[in-house]
Amino acid sequence: MCGIAGLIHRGKSSNVGEELQNMLQALKHRGPDSTGYALYANNDGKNFILRFKVGENVGEGSTSVNEDESVYDERKKIVDKKLLELGSNILKEEKLTPYSYRYEIKIDKDLMDFSKAIESIENVEILSIGKSLELIKDLGDATAVSERYGLNKVKGTHGIGHARMATESGVDIKSAHPFWGYPFADVSVVHNGQLTNYWNNRRVLENKGMRFMSECDSELIAVFLAEKMRNGATLEEGMRESLTGLDGVFTYFVATKDSLGMAKDTMAAKPLVLYESDDLVAMGSEEIAIRSILPQEIDTYDPFDGEVKVWQT
Repeated sequence: MCGIAGLIHRGKSSNVGEELQNMLQALKHRGPDSTGYALYANNDGKNFILRFKVGENVGEGSTSVNEDESVYDERKKIVDKKLLELGSNILKEEKLTPYSYRYEIKIDKDLMDFSKAIESIENVEILSIGKSLELIKDLGDATAVSERYGLNKVKGTHGIGHARMATESGVDIKSAHPFWGYPFADVSVVHNGQLTNYWNNRRVLENKGMRFMSECDSELIAVFLAEKMRNGATLEEGMRESLTGLDGVFTYFVATKDSLGMAKDTMAAKPLVLYESDDLVAMGSEEIAIRSILPQEIDTYDPFDGEVKVWQT
């Protein structure tokens, strides 16, 4: 089932953290297992924001969290050492939960090589790298995750998010959306639907050196687009190729540092409602998500089957 939401302010910024929280909370009935945000914040753009995790959320109040904190701390120390070995400067670090960190760093290396080096550390996963992207995902509904990470204070231009009902893979952070468009900075993807050629495509992409961190079929979209862009395609060209390269039913959103896009498969089996004005685009699996931030009378519409659209900030 799942629910997806996205919005983009054109020519200005807003409190995108709070807006996306309201949209995703309105879709809670579509997916209570986990919630994810990809927010494009008003950072200074000089350095990279690295978000990574060193373990899993094993449940609020569980003694396992406390028992594992020492293990998490040791993994974090190994990450710090690896960053120094790679010549990266840690300018700022924040411990957000026992298993999740946000670093501001300087990187002077190819992002793919850099990411592979960090993720060679056991149980360490990069959630995202970007100069504006703040990617956060965890167990719980939109309000719980937002409060855990202080997201309602994030101001920026656009964002996408996902309320997940686990069907094809486990209830864990690595299977939650959004997925980072590895190895590209500031690229993220959320998806509602099911892909039927996941394993065939995964094997082909892995043989090309692409990275998968979960067994969630939705991750395939991020990897598919990343591989197309590695070979010179624009984001929109990659999205259009996905309509024939991916089998199944799907509606997905993709965001970059300055754009927001949507694609709908040729069967149009998965719902999507869209609102568009001169300065705002908002869309979601149900109109209730848009109404949570635009309670006044508005006109919405359903995109056509096989449609791809991209908006710029």
